[in-house]
Amino acid sequence: MDELKDYNVKKIEYDRILICVDSDDFVSSKNAFNYACSLAKHYNAKLGIVSVLETGDLNIFQSLDKDTLAERRDEIKGLLEAYGEKAKTYGVQDLHLMVTEGNPGHVIVEQVIPKFQPDLVIVGVEEKNRNRNTIGSQAARIVNDSKVSVSVIR
Repeated sequence: MDELKDYNVKKIEYDRILICVDSDDFVSSKNAFNYACSLAKHYNAKLGIVSVLETGDLNIFQSLDKDTLAERRDEIKGLLEAYGEKAKTYGVQDLHLMVTEGNPGHVIVEQVIPKFQPDLVIVGVEEKNRNRNTIGSQAARIVNDSKVSVSVIR
């Protein structure tokens, strides 16, 4: 109780915000993206937008086919560029787009967060079909394993 007595509320500022968007689930990504853009604009923060090429979604033949992988990478890159344009149109000034590959929860926690070093990670959560290996279904892993604050948006 003494700690609370001497405590004063401090303003939180965000310099780097990471939004995780799912190439297969616009519904769960949409609200999270709106929230991330709103915060990035408000705080004039750098906004990192990441999407993961979910290699687990590919069958063995697709995963070995260089053309199939290149095509999926190009699709995700195009998706991120579209998200980036939406963010710029909204007024976000500083953007960083990232395409990664693998299991979304693992890759975001182990590779993307340490590299981008956000103050806040924002993920949308998939309302149905949570057994799929998508960013929305991996929100719990990101929340539990991340060393930074994570906001989960429905």
